[in-house]
Amino acid sequence: MTDFSKTPLLDTIKTPEDLRKLKVEQVRQVADELRQETIDAVSVTGGHFGAGLGVVELTTALHYVFDTPRDRLIWDVGHQAYPHKILTGRRDRIRTLRTAGGLSGFTKRSESEYDPFGAAHSSTSISAGLGMAVARDLSGGKNNVIAVIGDGAMSAGMAYEAMNNAGAMNSRLIVILNDNDMSIAPPVGAMSAYLSRMYSGKTYRSLRDAAKQLGKHLPKVIADRASRVEEYSRAFMAGGGTLFEELGFYYVGPIDGHNLDHLLPVLQNVRDMETGPILVHVVTQKGKGYGPAEAAADKYHAVVKFDIATGAQAKSKPNAPSYQNVFGASLVKEAAKDDKIVAITAAMPSGTGVDIFNKAYPDRTFDVGIAEQHAVTFAAGLATEGYKPFVAIYSTFLQRGYDQIVHDVAIQNLPVRFAIDRAGLVGADGATHAGSFDNAYLGCLPNFVIMAASDEAELVHMVATQVAIDDRPSALRYPRGEGRGIEMPEVGIPLEIGKGRIVREGSKIALLSFGTRLAECEKAADELAAHGLSTTIADARFMKPLDLDLVLKLAREHEILLTIEEGAIGGFGSHVMQTLAEHGMLDNGLRVRSMVLPDVFLDHDSPNAMYARAGLDAKGIVTKVFETLGKDFKAETVKLA
Repeated sequence: MTDFSKTPLLDTIKTPEDLRKLKVEQVRQVADELRQETIDAVSVTGGHFGAGLGVVELTTALHYVFDTPRDRLIWDVGHQAYPHKILTGRRDRIRTLRTAGGLSGFTKRSESEYDPFGAAHSSTSISAGLGMAVARDLSGGKNNVIAVIGDGAMSAGMAYEAMNNAGAMNSRLIVILNDNDMSIAPPVGAMSAYLSRMYSGKTYRSLRDAAKQLGKHLPKVIADRASRVEEYSRAFMAGGGTLFEELGFYYVGPIDGHNLDHLLPVLQNVRDMETGPILVHVVTQKGKGYGPAEAAADKYHAVVKFDIATGAQAKSKPNAPSYQNVFGASLVKEAAKDDKIVAITAAMPSGTGVDIFNKAYPDRTFDVGIAEQHAVTFAAGLATEGYKPFVAIYSTFLQRGYDQIVHDVAIQNLPVRFAIDRAGLVGADGATHAGSFDNAYLGCLPNFVIMAASDEAELVHMVATQVAIDDRPSALRYPRGEGRGIEMPEVGIPLEIGKGRIVREGSKIALLSFGTRLAECEKAADELAAHGLSTTIADARFMKPLDLDLVLKLAREHEILLTIEEGAIGGFGSHVMQTLAEHGMLDNGLRVRSMVLPDVFLDHDSPNAMYARAGLDAKGIVTKVFETLGKDFKAETVKLA
């Protein structure tokens, strides 16, 4: 006897081609089953959840109406794309999401021909789609290009840059604005759906084009007035599309993104348009169809494994506090003493710990949306007026504001304080979210002070240090996840700028750590001691200015000096090497090695597994010491055993 399937129709769909064979009245059932499968899958894997639930009907309708993958479907951000993955041949692997060797949590070109563009950062879809549309036109192709943008992605300037360009070029591009927070849309109903269908239909468009042609032969004052009446009536009835029309888009909407009777005919009309660009304004509800998500303030944006019946998320064993929460709590304490401290983030208040600051000081907290460039220059403006802005942005997102860091902050030597979360490898989000490059991209900038916390207690002191640095910009990096569980200071005490510390004294090997690999250095030193190798451990604290006395002391008093950091080539190790070379310390037999992230983009896995693969755990450090000594580590271990 076979088990009863909860998803009988979905079970027959391997690719969107199978979906397109169904009758239109069956599409609703597919969407319902797709929602069920999405809930089931994410309850097992965890991951981004609310946004995907909100686009179930839209995903089903798009693949039903358009000829994917020949028609290019681009999902902005990518975390809306779990239902898309289920429909496009990846259902059998959906429970491997975000695990080693499994599916990516974002769209990925190498994963499927149905993912024409990889996206994990926001607001890129319209630019990429325009590129594909122009390539199609240059090649004489006829396929459609559809960009689905939403979940806050319209708060980024890049989306408007792309729309401005697309409008001017008149390229046939379809943009679906997935408005899932009601930030733009008025109430959506049958009248709006009827008008959207009418506006996107051929008859109305033909009449509109005819009126434009007629207008050319009328006196200018009458023609202008007639076109204005038409524009105002469309904006009034269709609810606020004037901005998009001004950018050169043909605006359709808003329509209910959960009503397939509204969605399907409008998408079919839009598909058959011969001119562009077109913007379809679709209103959806984040977390739709799953009660606990609908009721939650964050709509279950991102979740760990959860119980489907109750929505209760699996609780990890309480351990040390997370770095982001230590940062948030430390900033609150500093702000109590200094009313000039303000916090800025770019749409990641809970991810950065700024939400903790916001509870205490809502008037001094600024979430600028997905707008990292603006965040940096906004902070620079605050700094010119004597305020002390802390810009809390993930390392990988801060890359978007790099020009502003250089021009608006560093050149003007403004005391903007960067709190750089997600330093190093981050686990399930993979290469797109790893903080691999900030040591290198900030280290080359004049005027900067650059610190990395080796544990959560150091982080508290470094926040206090940043408050005290009032004559130049500073950056403080720390990783994702929990601290070490050490005793926490009551208050942060500013550190001496550019001074590191010796953690353990030895004589032969020196391990100079920058950041939270310090714990692995301590494990490695214990193992090296068992092999009779006396090891010094130093915590650099500062990459810029570098502790020259400490670096030269380590170089003079040891045979081997290893630098260890959670970053790519060109960062801390490069600064140490340059300093040693300039001071002639490489001329007399000292053996120096820099341990950095490998020169590849590492796919998602657990952070521990990723660091092991990168060779930046205790075992990797010990192996590197033996390689540097010229001895084979395994042979040495066997001999001692």
